[in-house]
Amino acid sequence: MCTFLLCLIYLAFISLGLPDSLLGSAWPALRLSFDVPISYMGIVSMIISGGTICSSLMSERLTKRFGTRIVTTVSIFVTAIAMFGFSTVAEFWQLCLWGIPYGLGAGAIDSALNNYVALHYSSRHMSWLHCFWGVGTIISPYIMSYAIAHSSWSGGYRIVSYIQLGIALAMLITLPVWNVHKAQTDGGNDGNVVGLRGALKIKGVPCLLIGFFAYCAAEATVMLWASSYLSETKGLPEKTAAAYASLFFIGITAGRFISGFVSDRLGDRNMIRIGVTVALTGVLMVLLPVSAELPALAGFVVIGLGCAPVYPSIIHATPSNFGAENSQAIIGIQMASAYVGSTFMPPVFGLIANHLNIRLMPFYIALFLVLMIVMTERTFGMKK
Repeated sequence: MCTFLLCLIYLAFISLGLPDSLLGSAWPALRLSFDVPISYMGIVSMIISGGTICSSLMSERLTKRFGTRIVTTVSIFVTAIAMFGFSTVAEFWQLCLWGIPYGLGAGAIDSALNNYVALHYSSRHMSWLHCFWGVGTIISPYIMSYAIAHSSWSGGYRIVSYIQLGIALAMLITLPVWNVHKAQTDGGNDGNVVGLRGALKIKGVPCLLIGFFAYCAAEATVMLWASSYLSETKGLPEKTAAAYASLFFIGITAGRFISGFVSDRLGDRNMIRIGVTVALTGVLMVLLPVSAELPALAGFVVIGLGCAPVYPSIIHATPSNFGAENSQAIIGIQMASAYVGSTFMPPVFGLIANHLNIRLMPFYIALFLVLMIVMTERTFGMKK
């Protein structure tokens, strides 16, 4: 029964990943429909992130009130409705409006399930959980490509909404399966809420939040700027550079699959250390002063492999570092800090690239990776 429940959780994380890469893949066609500048994608993305941050901060109260299974199921229904809403929009402001429920649903799923797996399953399953998120992000661009080729971008959103609805119904039908862990709590269903202020008073939490913010800033910067970096510094055509930038996603997804086989044996702290070392090695490969693009391409794959174990390991270590009774509150705040980093730091690099040089990207990434390892090491060092 525990294995069946784990499969359901993996399925839920595929549903979390499906919409995440849908906006980017749809935007070239979508923006033409609304006759808006390419930069307007940032407006929609920030609205979605704002909703995600809010629901992440609310996740402790929601989970303690309703339980992980209800929060997860309802949130998937909400994202399914939001995806269908995206498929019906006729004006840009409507797109922004539907971004609100999408963000709220995504944040609640992310926080609740991360905490549940951290409490009830081993480190390997946390790695594979995030690997399945990667599967979702890989599938949806193909869905959108098929829809655009055969009808329009709205068809892609509609297909994903139907898939989300199917997953939500599967979660609803199998609600009793979650009783397998009923003897254990979801991080304390006693009604006591730690809250943001209470969590920040816990020793080590501020350092952890800074570290998580820094990691997500580095990861999102690579995701958004790798193709531009390759195009500007290696002279690759834009289409080719965009295709090669996907190597980072392949590296991070494959890395999380591989990490699952060794994470239990090595432990969360060592996985973070190894991951950062590998990622920094990838940064050095990107920085090699050669005109050929191969070292840089390989470097982005290596950065992805290095990033792979960091996010799952930080999350999985939270109950151990701060106690199961505090984990839901802290993981919710971690998710919020993660989205703040991934939302605002890539645009900051955009300003740096515009006013200085895009070649500074590897140094920018390295700065955040170093900050992350310093802060997480301090967190683990404060563990009693």
